[in-house]
Order: sequence, then C-alpha cells, then structure tokens
Amino acid sequence: MMGNAIAAIAGAEGAVIEELLERAATDWRASGLKVCGALAESDRIADRTCSAGFLRNIETGARFAMYLKDPPAHTSCHLDENGIVDACASLSNQIAASDVVVLSKFGKVEAVGSGLFEAFVSAIAQGKPILTSVAPKHLYAWQRFAPDAVFIRPERALLEQWLSGVLHCSPQSSSIQAVAHS
Repeated sequence: MMGNAIAAIAGAEGAVIEELLERAATDWRASGLKVCGALAESDRIADRTCSAGFLRNIETGARFAMYLKDPPAHTSCHLDENGIVDACASLSNQIAASDVVVLSKFGKVEAVGSGLFEAFVSAIAQGKPILTSVAPKHLYAWQRFAPDAVFIRPERALLEQWLSGVLHCSPQSSSIQAVAHS
C-alpha cells in the first residue's frame, strides 16, 4: 500500500491545524472530491482559557456549539460534549458517500469513546480515508485507537501527498483518481 488511510496532523498550534484542514477540505471539494466531516471554528471571544467554539459540518454548514458558558460542577472544562456528539450524528449519513473524511480532532472526548468517536469508527469500518489532528496529550489514546495511523507535519504539500497515495490504493480510486490530480 502506498499510503495509510488514516492520518493525523501534529506539531502545530490548533489554529494553524484548523486553518490547514479547512483549506484542504475546501480545495478538495472544489476539485470534485466528496469530502465530509466536521471542522472546528473559533467563536473569537477573547480572554477565555478554553478555545472551544463550534464544529461545522463540511457538507451542510450546520454549526454545533462546543462551549459551555458555565462548566459542570465537577470540572473547570467548558467543552460541551453534547454539541460534539450532535455534530458527529450529523455526519452519519454522509460518510458512506464520501471520498475522504476530515475530522477536526481526536481529543479528550474521543479518547473516552464520545464526541466524534463514532464518525471515526464509521469511516474506518467503511474504508474511508480519514484526516484529523491529535494534541500531544492525547497521543497515547490515539495510538491505541489507530495504531497504524501516520502522522503528517502541518504542511499542505504533505497532505496532498498523503491523499494522493491513499486514493491510488483505494478500491474506489479508479473513479476519483483523476479528480485528485485536477
């Protein structure tokens, strides 16, 4: 196999990675690939310790809040797990028809089997290429979940190289190979 179907971007700040994922998904869709998934968007509120804002469904544009104004009593974390689960549910009928799945990140809630976890599982079960990101503090959980995944530095050319290798190896590659190189 020329490329692994699961890739995680590592080695940059979250905002840099999110911008890279957004540009890649937009360009791939413009080239004719069927891209589904969820991308993080900041709500641009200053002076917060938590950067959670929204997850946006790539296909529909629907936005799902990930930030709780007041965290639950048992934690200081403002992350709204329910919003992430709702974003994941919005992807359930899109993965089968996609050429590639872009998921904002494998993070704290995914590490315990929640959040976007079911989208990861579904994409893997259907043999879809997955592009995501993983924060250093969740590497152990990620490697247990996807031990054969590759890590990609946050460089656009490397994303293109990964996708090209994966699409050439995929059973559906004959129908989408030309699109990836257009």
